[in-house]
Amino acid sequence: MRFNDVLLAILRCHNLLMKKLQPFSQDRIDERWKWFKNCLGALDGTHIKVNVLEADKPIYQNRKGDITTNVLGVVALDMQFIYVLAGWEGSAADSRVLRDTLFRNGFSVPQ
Repeated sequence: MRFNDVLLAILRCHNLLMKKLQPFSQDRIDERWKWFKNCLGALDGTHIKVNVLEADKPIYQNRKGDITTNVLGVVALDMQFIYVLAGWEGSAADSRVLRDTLFRNGFSVPQ
C-alpha cells in the first residue's frame, strides 16, 4: 500500500519534520493571549477518508458512515506540528486515541 510507504517515510524523517516543543512567550500585548498563559500548544483529532479492504470497512466506518482513519495532531502556538498519530480506525473514540498516544506512543505533556 502506498499510504503505508509514505507514512513510514514520514516517520523516518520525523526529527526533520516535527518541531521540538518550546514554551510560548508570555510577553504578548494582545489581550486575547491572557487565556493561553503557560500554554504550550493545542491538540485535536480529525478523520481522513481512506480506501480499505472490504473486510476492514466495518472498523474504519466512523459514526457518520464514512470510511476514515482517525488522526491526532498536536501543534505549537506558532502552528508548527510537534506530534502526529495516524492510523487508528475511524470507529475509534477520540479518548481511545489520546490514551494510546499518552501511554503507548511516547507523547508526554511537559509539566
